[in-house]
Amino acid sequence: MVRVKSRYLLLEVNVTDRSRLLLLDDRAVFRAVKAAVARIHGDYGAALCSIRMSVKYLNALTGIVFLRFPKMCYKLLWSALPFITCIETQGQNIPCFLNCLHVGGTIRTCQKFLIRYHTQQLHRILPTCKDEEEKQEVREALLNCSLTRQNKEASEEEYVSDEDEEESFSEEEEEE
Repeated sequence: MVRVKSRYLLLEVNVTDRSRLLLLDDRAVFRAVKAAVARIHGDYGAALCSIRMSVKYLNALTGIVFLRFPKMCYKLLWSALPFITCIETQGQNIPCFLNCLHVGGTIRTCQKFLIRYHTQQLHRILPTCKDEEEKQEVREALLNCSLTRQNKEASEEEYVSDEDEEESFSEEEEEE
């Protein structure tokens, strides 16, 4: 059997009003990309890109999108991205542009690049903080986003209690 190779495109959706990002969904991004490829490259480009193209990940809070598509058409897709000026979702047009951050062979390489990219952005933002309090707020916000040891222990306790409930439920069924 022949394995068909894919490429993954890491995109950043840039909008003027960050609250409009919450309206995005994966189908809207897919339709916008497919329409742009069809508009720029015609039926040939639309057919090539729509064969196995899919939105693998969309984070509406950060505007990060992972697109998967066949290796043979990544240049067609990549060249059509600058022509996306708005995404229509839920009956609204969201003016935006897509910034290509990385093209990778696997999702894992894109995730590694995304971690490096966010680290670089953080190092760019921290020096612009006005005082030490603001820097501390940014650091605390980052720590609150990650899973700390106390949160991990609490989630493990919840998992154990869920297992205990399932065991007691199955014991009751056996008695009947």
